[in-house]
Amino acid sequence: MIYWIETSDMKIVLIANASASSVTARTRVVIQKALSADHEVELAETARRGHATRIAKGAAAEGADLICVLGGDGTLNEAANGVVGTRTALAPLPGGSTNVFARTLGLPEDPVHATAVTLEALESNSIRSIGLGSANARYFLFHCGVGYDAAVVEQVEKRGQLKRWAGHSLFAFAAVDTWLRHYGRKSPHFSVDFGDDATIDDGYFTICLNTDPYTYLGTRPFHIAPAATIDRPLSVVTLRSLGAFRLGQLALSTLRGDKGVSSGRGVDVRTDVRSFRVLSETPFPYQLDGDYLGDVTSIDFEWEPDALRLVVPDGRHVPRPHDIL
Repeated sequence: MIYWIETSDMKIVLIANASASSVTARTRVVIQKALSADHEVELAETARRGHATRIAKGAAAEGADLICVLGGDGTLNEAANGVVGTRTALAPLPGGSTNVFARTLGLPEDPVHATAVTLEALESNSIRSIGLGSANARYFLFHCGVGYDAAVVEQVEKRGQLKRWAGHSLFAFAAVDTWLRHYGRKSPHFSVDFGDDATIDDGYFTICLNTDPYTYLGTRPFHIAPAATIDRPLSVVTLRSLGAFRLGQLALSTLRGDKGVSSGRGVDVRTDVRSFRVLSETPFPYQLDGDYLGDVTSIDFEWEPDALRLVVPDGRHVPRPHDIL
């Protein structure tokens, strides 16, 4: 749904992650100046993991109208978790290496250009209430990966100092290295329980998506579940094997077109899922919006409609007329 509010002279908190790949001192100054032309703006820089959540939560409690996040997907996820369920809106400004959620919304990759688009959206009151997924009570904007891809993210984070410079090449290397050395391929890692006796008992890799694409390789999107949008419940894709041929086939199909992955031999695809559970007797890794969160033995997934107020560029994810308030 869309909320029609007064968007002139807003109280804005600009959260910036100076460690993000595309964030520079000059970029911060230019963006802060642009936002300050018609609004009251406070700059807050993150200093450690989890800091953006605390900043956003405090800003919402103090009546901030909008949180702008200049950083990568991890910083954006933290800020979103700080404002979920409040009247404070969120606006992403791409500053990371991939910026999946910002690009999914149609924002330009240049953060200064994205700021101009965001200001235009504010002028036209393009602020929407969207649904989010949650994993063990932590919200995610675009996806949660369980198993193999979380193990890949773990390996990338171990080489964090290279991430700013190597970008997508580092992820490609980590994907191969993880498949060869860091994630078992001989036996399943977990079960996926959808209730009503619908259980997958041989999961190796599950992706729960709130939006599509899953990620980008350079300019190419990985379309895994096109049905996943901010207007409907979750899509869930589970791989029941990690054979090289199967993974290669899936990677090529998701890069070559926009039809996504279909259920078939070794693959289970479900759409409009409101809740499910992943569990195992032995710990398995998971990641949220590209941040590795460690190993667990169970994850409870939920979809929550109207969880977050989001600034959406005009022309993207336009709601049906009856969704407008």
